[in-house]
This record gives sequence, structure tokens and C-alpha cells, in this order.
Amino acid sequence: MLINKYISVTGFCSRRETNRFIAAGRITINGQVCTKGANVEPGDVVLIDRKEIPHHDREPVYIALNKPIGIVCTAAEQVEGNIIQYMNYPSRIFAIGRLDKASEGLILLTNDGGIVNHMMRSEHNHDKEYVVTVDKRVTDEFIQSMSEGVEIMDVVTKPCEVYRLSENVFRIILTQGLNLQIRRMCKALGYRVLKLERIRIMNITLDQLERGQWRHLEKEELEILLSQLN
Repeated sequence: MLINKYISVTGFCSRRETNRFIAAGRITINGQVCTKGANVEPGDVVLIDRKEIPHHDREPVYIALNKPIGIVCTAAEQVEGNIIQYMNYPSRIFAIGRLDKASEGLILLTNDGGIVNHMMRSEHNHDKEYVVTVDKRVTDEFIQSMSEGVEIMDVVTKPCEVYRLSENVFRIILTQGLNLQIRRMCKALGYRVLKLERIRIMNITLDQLERGQWRHLEKEELEILLSQLN
């Protein structure tokens, strides 16, 4: 997402005002002074005057969506099937993180830019849980290798929890979010993912949410979520 749009959706200031901040060198992305036209990716740390973007005055919105396969987690209007058009929400919201087009399940959306940096920082070790179906039998060796870490993209993934659910289905709990991580891990071990569903992000679960449906987070679960981000 372009830096101007990223900041405008938080409600902090307009895109035009953002340009003024950029020209004055007051915005940084991951510690580097921002330049005009810069992009913000999930996990990037955006600061204004060395401080996190303040919460806006608008009513904060926190949504859980059970994303269907085929929906793309982007706000780019030119992308067919983008999640913002799919939601058609009456005010500006954006997805926290991503779930690839071929995957389904839980994704959170909000208009609260202040929550994004906290949730996307890998060092915070926030749990994300998935149920995965693969093309052949899940062996003890596969479970052990996945849980201990797999080399993908020149890095070894962090140790994680992996449990066999049936002959070719397993459950995995990650605390990091590398691009296509589970699919790449499985491929490195000679497996192909047939179905990938995220069922939990921290304390938020799909529960009884049907595919394609969404709901606002309940007050209690939101309080728990926010308390874990402090």
C-alpha cells in the first residue's frame, strides 16, 4: 500500500498532508526516512516524528472475516477480487496481514492503523493457527521436521507446534508470517498443499463463522486481543 494511502486510512491526516510530512523528512519506514511514493508492506514499522501513528477520532472498527478462496488481501482497486471490494464496508478498512488467494479462513480487518504494527511484528510471537490438507500421508518424520524448522528462502523457519489430525491433515501453530510459509515448508519436504485454512489469530477464532461471512469482534475478545499487544 502506498504510504499516502496507508496513513490516510488511519485517519491521522490526508494524503496531501502526508506529502508534506514526507518532504519534511518526518516519516520513517523501518527506521529509514520515507520518500515520496514509498510502499508499506505488512510488518513494516511506520513512525511520524519517531512516534507511532496516533489513533484517529473515528469509531474504531475490528472485523473478523472467514475469507473464501479467490479473494485477494489487498486494497489495490485494480486487483480483481480484492478484499475491500468484497467486503463493501461503508467506511475505510484494511486487512491486517495477508492470507494468500488460494487459502481460506480467518483474517482481521480494521480502520485502526495503530494496531497493525503491533500485530505484524514477528518478534511479538503472536500465534496463528492453521489446518492443512496435503497430497500424501503425514508421517512422524514430516511432523518432526515441520515443528523443528524448515529451510525456505535462505532462512530456517522458527520452531512451531504441529499435530496430525488424520492421514493427510495436520494442524500447525506459527509465530511468524513468511510469504507463503506453510506452502513453502511443505514443498521443501516433498508435500503439496491441497487445502489451507486459518482458524485462529491469537485469541480470535472462526468459531461458527460461515465461509464468506464476517462479524465485528465482541467487546471481551477485543479487550483480550488489545491487552496481548501491550
